[in-house]
Amino acid sequence: MNTTDAKRVLETALICSQQPMPVREMRVLFNDELGADTIKSVLADLQNDWAQRGVELVHVASGWRFQSRPAMREYLDRLHPEKPPKYTRAVLETLAIIAYRQPVTRGDMEDIRGVTINALILKQLEDRGWVEVIGHREAPGRPALFATTRQFLDDLGIESLDQLPMLSSPGEQANMLASLAMPTDSMQPELGIEPDLTMQPGLATEAELAAQPALPLQPEEPATPGEPHEAVAAEAPPNSLPQEKAADDEAEAVET
Repeated sequence: MNTTDAKRVLETALICSQQPMPVREMRVLFNDELGADTIKSVLADLQNDWAQRGVELVHVASGWRFQSRPAMREYLDRLHPEKPPKYTRAVLETLAIIAYRQPVTRGDMEDIRGVTINALILKQLEDRGWVEVIGHREAPGRPALFATTRQFLDDLGIESLDQLPMLSSPGEQANMLASLAMPTDSMQPELGIEPDLTMQPGLATEAELAAQPALPLQPEEPATPGEPHEAVAAEAPPNSLPQEKAADDEAEAVET
C-alpha cells in the first residue's frame, strides 16, 4: 500500500473514531503490513495537511485524535450553549495533589491540605474518570493509593504528567487545573470553580459542616385563648359572631 492510500485510511479511521486511537490499533487497519514507524510518519504528514484548518490532529495519552482548535470554541459554543460543570476548590486541590504527588493516600492528601477530605470528593473524581485506586499501601489499615488516569490526561490534552507545569503549592496547582482549557476537544467541558466556603478563614471545615445537626423546625406559636385562628376567622361569615347570635335569640323570645 502506498503512502497516499495509507493516509486516506488513517484519516478516515481517526475521523470516525469516538476515542483516541493508539498506533497498535492503526496497525490492525493494515494487517500489520505497515510498521509503527511508517504509521507515525504518515500521521506526521496528516498533521501538516490539517495545519491550516479549524481541526487538528494531536497525540494525547490514549493515542491520536482529531479535535477542534481552541480558537474555534467561541463559535462551536453557539451551537451548544451549555454551562461548564463546576468543581469546588476542594475538589481541584485534591485533584492537583493526586496529579503531582501520586500515588497518594487519603491521609497524605489531608496532611497536605490541612483539612479532612470528604469521601464524596474522591468519589466525584472517580466518577469523572480522572482518578482511580491503583493499589494499597503496606501500612495499618492498608489505605488505598490514588493516581490519575489516562482519561485525565486526555481531557487536559496532554500525553503525560511530565507536561504538567511544576508549581509549588496545591492552591497554585488547583488554579492551573482550573485555567487549563479543555478546548482541545469540543465535546469536553471546561473546568469551573465554585466557591469553597470550607476554606475561608473563620468558617467550619468540611468535617465540621458534615457533623453539624440539622436545624430543628421552629414550632408554630399557639393561638391566644378566646381568639379564633386566622384561618377560621377568615372562613367565618360576619353574622356568626357570638354577640349577634345572642341578640337574635333574645329578640325571638320577646316576639313569642
